[in-house]
Amino acid sequence: MDLFFNDIKYDTPEDIRCSLGYKIFFKSRFWFYFNFAKIVFKSRSYIKKGIYDNKKWAETSFDILKAIERCGGRFHIRGLDNLKKSDGPIVFISNHMSTLETVILPCLITLIHPVTFIVKKKLVKGPIFGPIMRSRDPILVGRKNPREDLITVLKRGKEILSQRRSIIVFPQSTRQIEFIPERFNTLGIKLAKNSGVKILPIALKTDFWGNGKLIRGFGKLDSKKAIYFEFGKPMNIQSNGKDEHKKIIEFIRFNLNKWKNK
Repeated sequence: MDLFFNDIKYDTPEDIRCSLGYKIFFKSRFWFYFNFAKIVFKSRSYIKKGIYDNKKWAETSFDILKAIERCGGRFHIRGLDNLKKSDGPIVFISNHMSTLETVILPCLITLIHPVTFIVKKKLVKGPIFGPIMRSRDPILVGRKNPREDLITVLKRGKEILSQRRSIIVFPQSTRQIEFIPERFNTLGIKLAKNSGVKILPIALKTDFWGNGKLIRGFGKLDSKKAIYFEFGKPMNIQSNGKDEHKKIIEFIRFNLNKWKNK
């Protein structure tokens, strides 16, 4: 963490300018995706060499953050001090808006709390991103049988958390621009309660990076939309976790309303 951020917050410096290549290509998103692909293949080379550890993962994640800034993205990150308020493993529970958070959260979290994700099985089988996802030893779910997925998450999640590795959970399951509380499940709450660890809410607004129509997850970039992350305070699960679930929903909804139209 201290390698990249030395404060409780981060804002993209005003003096960062768009890269020359981005300008030459008329601010096309394809310039960004070209640079994103280079970082992906650099990560794959680290994997082949057997050196893609948490530090390398955080570094390549930070490379993507800087590439986004050089293509007009402006970050506003708050609550970084809350990441240091728990020594043990944590279940991070966040809304899910775009691909951006999956590639940026590692550089914000993993040097403090080694972390992994819950992901769909098909994501680890792809020829491009598959090796990277597999290297993070994620929890794999099929998304066809909810009961089976719950058993997998609780069992495998408890194993991972007992190894002092944290887990990021997106209860919406899929990327959604609009936050709909009724679609925000309690999987993260159940995992934390079953494993006896704290939860930490994350609210984010990442619609700068569009979801795309031809290739889902890789759409247009909109430099008019600022990028926001807010980390809440760690919480213990009390009783059945219903109160904590409500608090997380309110935390996310409050911040999204605060960032609305920004």
